[in-house]
Amino acid sequence: MSILDALTKPVGLPERYHALSEEEMVQRVREIKKELGDRLYLPAHHYQKDEVVQFADDTGDSLQLAQLAAKNKKAETIVFCGVHFMAETADILTEEHQTVILPDMRAGCSMADMADIHQTERAWKMLTESFGETILPLTYVNSTAAIKSFVGENGGATVTSSNATAMVEWAFTQKERILFLPDQHLGRNTSYDLGIPLEAMAVWDPISDRLEYDGDYENVKVILWKGHCSVHEKFTFDNIAQVRRDMPGVNVIVHPECTFEVVQKSDFAGSTKMIIETIERAPSGSSWAIGTEMNLVNRIIQDHPDKNIVSLNPNMCPCLTMNRIDLPHLLWSLEEVLAGRKTNQISVDEKTAKFAKDALNRMLERA
Repeated sequence: MSILDALTKPVGLPERYHALSEEEMVQRVREIKKELGDRLYLPAHHYQKDEVVQFADDTGDSLQLAQLAAKNKKAETIVFCGVHFMAETADILTEEHQTVILPDMRAGCSMADMADIHQTERAWKMLTESFGETILPLTYVNSTAAIKSFVGENGGATVTSSNATAMVEWAFTQKERILFLPDQHLGRNTSYDLGIPLEAMAVWDPISDRLEYDGDYENVKVILWKGHCSVHEKFTFDNIAQVRRDMPGVNVIVHPECTFEVVQKSDFAGSTKMIIETIERAPSGSSWAIGTEMNLVNRIIQDHPDKNIVSLNPNMCPCLTMNRIDLPHLLWSLEEVLAGRKTNQISVDEKTAKFAKDALNRMLERA
């Protein structure tokens, strides 16, 4: 389901939840979690609000949480506090007897929605007409189950920001070229770090069905899908220049979903896990400007009062779709589980799941 589809449907949250106090909701969530015990597993992504994270059985990035859900054989229900594509991945990797619930169906990902299956199949047809059988598709895990399935069916694999370098290296042992979906920035930054020049990278525009490239097609090694993260693209070179003026000696660390210019001007770039671990290891008194989602940055600031930490963009807002999941929606979903109802269940059909799992497994085998 796209964000647009979700926003045009009724929210579903019963009105009575709006009348409850925060204390009442917190107490009720605790009671339900205790009553359900091992039958419930509640993972929460790093970008979730504190009001949700406080109840998480585990926190992590999207793939970490899906893997943890897959390892948890006791839980009958997984209430996934993240966004739609994450819950899909959890459903793909878990057992048939397990049910995956997304507390708010409006919790989507604008990046994942920038590549739908119809656009992708059309692009693949046109690209293979130009390049023949020389292309291997790779998709960021921040993509729909249908895109993962397409990639798996065509011999490709998923990637995360943590293992993108290893997976792009692997892809080039399979084919001469790669198609990287749906985030052009992660694809560009990763490929450049592996020594592929910008001149060997083309961009596929799914809106105009056109390959943006001025040179000889024979020189193309990487085809980047024209998609991006609406949060990470908001960090700019001007932000870096400003924070270096305001905080002499600051370390700038960003996520590789940021633009090429921002990554090149930063001191460090890496996955959410890498950012968290780098700050944890940093000496007391050190200064950091972090270019990633605001809920996580605020949590890092709270966890490390001995360090001087700011957001790289002081005007940054949290990821709006991640923030769809709040305490009222979490409580509602848990009460529905307790009542035996599968409200907001995420279920990937068997054929889609089969090839999507192939794409995920090709990555997991190299993790």
